[in-house]
Amino acid sequence: MSLRLAALVLLLGQPAAAEVCRNDTVFLRGDWGTARFSVEIADDDAERAQGLMHRDSMPVSAGMLFVYERPQGLSFWMRNTLIPLDMLFIDPQGVVRHIHHRAIPLDETPISGGKGLTHVLEINGGMAESLGISVGSQVRHPSFQGTGTAWPC
Repeated sequence: MSLRLAALVLLLGQPAAAEVCRNDTVFLRGDWGTARFSVEIADDDAERAQGLMHRDSMPVSAGMLFVYERPQGLSFWMRNTLIPLDMLFIDPQGVVRHIHHRAIPLDETPISGGKGLTHVLEINGGMAESLGISVGSQVRHPSFQGTGTAWPC
């Protein structure tokens, strides 16, 4: 099954009422539509250092959300990461500012997302393109709080 078909199957029949903010779920929306991912949270140094290393696979609708306390420049790499990933770099308002598509497994080349970022969502490589997720897409998750949040809980 292609990533696009699998993603569409996951999105069909998802009533709006199911869009309850939960720590283990990230929603995205844009002109392309909407998507939902079940996520693990990496919000401390140890969890962020481990990330998705040493995993052979990840379910199509899954991901990992890296959360930082303050806006900063963020750069990732694929050390010990065995699966290709899309990296969505997100600002404090919950807006995708940069997407790195299909990061190469085991590549230690730094992947910069830019400055003023507080989150990175890692999903299966090719998924962002398959769904049409683009820069400017909005993200909904309890870790985005306060005035100016693009899609508040």
